[in-house]
Amino acid sequence: MENTFDISIILPINSSKVRDFDEFFKKAVESIKIQIVKPKELIIVHSKEESLITYLNEFDFGDLSVVKILNEGNTDFSSQINLGVKSSNSEWVSFFEFDDEFSGIWLKNIKKYSEAYPDVESFMPIVIDVDSKNAFAGFTNEATFAANFAQEIGYLTNDMLQNYQNFQTAGMAVKKSILNEFGGFKPSIKLTFVYEFLLRMTYNSVKIMTIPKIGYKHVNMRPDSLFWNYKFGEEKISEAEAKFWLSTAKKEYFFIDDRNIKYSEMV
Repeated sequence: MENTFDISIILPINSSKVRDFDEFFKKAVESIKIQIVKPKELIIVHSKEESLITYLNEFDFGDLSVVKILNEGNTDFSSQINLGVKSSNSEWVSFFEFDDEFSGIWLKNIKKYSEAYPDVESFMPIVIDVDSKNAFAGFTNEATFAANFAQEIGYLTNDMLQNYQNFQTAGMAVKKSILNEFGGFKPSIKLTFVYEFLLRMTYNSVKIMTIPKIGYKHVNMRPDSLFWNYKFGEEKISEAEAKFWLSTAKKEYFFIDDRNIKYSEMV
């Protein structure tokens, strides 16, 4: 159908007990409902937390095609995304976070660009970063249009990533065949798993284009979020460990398979 696109939106949820979960989740789902071009399905990968299962079973998803997958194994973000991708039967997949929102034209833009650039295997939107109070904090992914970084305007390259790391996979659409061939996120890599993923994709000559339209709103450093915990919470990472994970990303992207990587104070 003309108003649909063969894509699965992968949404991982570890817990419904984080602050303001219900408010964030309702807005996130609504942003999928209002898409001008509809996705094939929404795949929710969730933990076995009983209150979360009850919440999802009672939630009104409207006419969205929703697949709920209970993750019995590791419930880290990377593992949940990978499980969702494995369960998808679509040509394309996209990564979505429950506290974020799609622009109403997000999927329409991706469909148009995929038709205009059939050799491109992944599209990233310009991301609006906001704080937990919804105040504007900046843009992400726009550096592909900066002359000092981009060798070819709009395309993300491995050389660019070696010098500039601030790119976001939230809202990204990528062909599932590419993930099958080159792998998804690596659960063993903390903090810089997104960076390593992009390094690996570009190293393997995957064509990644940033769409020059705002298509995704990302809540940056929300209390209780993964990266907030890395900076302030229970999983707080020291400056030395942050440098370790950056170095690890640059060493590991040559390998498609996830390897046993652990940080030690002795490193």
